[in-house]
Amino acid sequence: MKKLLGKGLWKITAAAVCAASLIAPAVSRAETIKVGAILAVTGPAAFLGGPEARTLEMLTDEINAKGGIKGNKIQLIVKDSGGSPEKAISFAKQLIEEEKVFAIIGPSTSGETMKIKNIAEEGKTILLSCAAAEVIVNPVAKYVFKTPQKDDYAAQKIFETMKAMGISKIAAVSDNTGFGQAGKAQLAEAAPKFGIQILENEVYDSKATDLSALVAKLKANPNVQAVVNWSIVPAQSIIAKNMRQAGWTVPLFQSHGFGNIKYVEAAGAAAEGIIFPAGRLLIADQLPKNNPQKAVLLKYKKDYEGRFKEDVSTFGGHAYDAFEILSRAIEQAGTDREKVRTAIENMKGFVGTGGVFNFSPQDHNGLNIDSFAMLTVKNGKFVPYTVAAAGQPKKKK
Repeated sequence: MKKLLGKGLWKITAAAVCAASLIAPAVSRAETIKVGAILAVTGPAAFLGGPEARTLEMLTDEINAKGGIKGNKIQLIVKDSGGSPEKAISFAKQLIEEEKVFAIIGPSTSGETMKIKNIAEEGKTILLSCAAAEVIVNPVAKYVFKTPQKDDYAAQKIFETMKAMGISKIAAVSDNTGFGQAGKAQLAEAAPKFGIQILENEVYDSKATDLSALVAKLKANPNVQAVVNWSIVPAQSIIAKNMRQAGWTVPLFQSHGFGNIKYVEAAGAAAEGIIFPAGRLLIADQLPKNNPQKAVLLKYKKDYEGRFKEDVSTFGGHAYDAFEILSRAIEQAGTDREKVRTAIENMKGFVGTGGVFNFSPQDHNGLNIDSFAMLTVKNGKFVPYTVAAAGQPKKKK
């Protein structure tokens, strides 16, 4: 009797379980989302890649501590390219083909990004570049986005400021990297629109450790009223020191690649008065209370500086924006990569460190020229730049 009862109970229980499984809603299984990052953690571009890698580490830890994105934990895989395009190519293939990553953040430099842009496209892998050259997203590639502001906007902001200062004749110098050469082209294209004449236009080796000969050549032209340097390498500090050593006091403008206080520290007193365009992260505590970015900027600054004991930089901000954009898209669209790509492409009103992003199928950067502010170096610190506050440019001695 007991045996029969046991069998009967087993049949009823089994039937109940089957019925319950048919009625209960399906429960989605949590996944591990692999996110690759190709960054110049070491090498001449480490001022870019180092803060980017540390930022991604911090954000990954934070989001996983909260349970991930809808229960999906992030696995961050960082590859140190050292700024080498060849290494970037190898790592991109490895991340896509072997690691099967969901998306890639980086690379740090424009030259590296352009080398792997087609690899990401062919692998149908989302690429959120931390580099600035406009050619990264122009023409638009389906899977490729970038978070830094466009370099043509940087050129326009520089020339707007020059025009307000009464400067019309300049020397332009750039390094021989992809970023430097893209900037050289943007300066040449934008200058006539602002009535600016580029009297000298020189290119130098990104590995240069002394630019005194170049400075002497530029200084020999008595009509040069200002210099624009477009690079992301230590030469940003070197040219400032060489100009000071030569007693040349014309204004020095840098590109948006100058947005790390370490470049100021490397140049020392020669950095004083350098003018450059940048996002507002570097002056977050000086923004008015009603600025839409202020809360985001101050939180990132506090979190990063508290954890790593170093000043926040524009470049770490580019990685912050890339990670948060990807996270928001996954939150909205789930773990289907095509749906996430579409979510990024149509994302509006995302407040990041670089500005307020509004992507579209025609714009895979999502920022406008107002995302830039003009900054200068005063007493070794970054402060907002205004022509009225600075006065007219100094005359060449």
